[in-house]
Amino acid sequence: MNVIVITGASSGIGREFALQMDPFFTNIDEFWLVARSEDKLEETAELLGHRSRVIPMDITDSRRLDALEDMLIEHNAVVRMLINCAGFGLMGDFSEQPAENALSMIRLNCEALTEMTHRMIPYMRRNSRILQLASSAAFLPQPYFAVYAATKSYVLSFSRALNEELKPMGITVTSVCPGPVDTPFFDIAEQSGTTLKIKKYVMAYPEQVVAEALRDSYWKRTMSVCSLPIKSFHLLSRAVPHDLIFRAMGFMKMKGL
Repeated sequence: MNVIVITGASSGIGREFALQMDPFFTNIDEFWLVARSEDKLEETAELLGHRSRVIPMDITDSRRLDALEDMLIEHNAVVRMLINCAGFGLMGDFSEQPAENALSMIRLNCEALTEMTHRMIPYMRRNSRILQLASSAAFLPQPYFAVYAATKSYVLSFSRALNEELKPMGITVTSVCPGPVDTPFFDIAEQSGTTLKIKKYVMAYPEQVVAEALRDSYWKRTMSVCSLPIKSFHLLSRAVPHDLIFRAMGFMKMKGL
């Protein structure tokens, strides 16, 4: 049985991946939708023409990942695509936030993604794909978004290296690095701080991010960066010393930009 596994499938970009792939991936038997909210997963599943397996779970719990792996064995499943979208971020001054906030981001954005990926690879075959949701925040350190940006830098570095390791197996890993996206992400992220207002002006929509990510994965690209402003930011982060960018960001924050 050929399956697509999507984490964070209850909303936002994860849900959009399921919706966009559903009409076209005719060689897939089931979509396996993973997130903590069963009700929201059911809502996503109802929108799909494919058979969908709703798997409500916390992917930071290794025991639940054991159960997921048991399901793959039971159904003799081949993972044709793994799409890791589960994650969250919190803004604000690192020293003023509870340590648990930072550790929770690391557990979900880094540890759980790593464990999920490690567990799924043995069930993949040649031409299977992995898409890892990183962020443009991975391109350089982000004051007042320090831990989130660091976790996404990990995802980007890990995914690019893994892509090289998996080439002999014919498996492609694509890091998806959008800028701000119009999803419920900021409802959580801004509970403890606010982002630069200028980021709201370059907000993308999930439909754009996912469509470009799927194209880039098809062409076996290691990175997917959506929209001209974010592509320009990526080039800027490589060409300009980060200290200068920090000064510019500090000036914009002071001016309320």
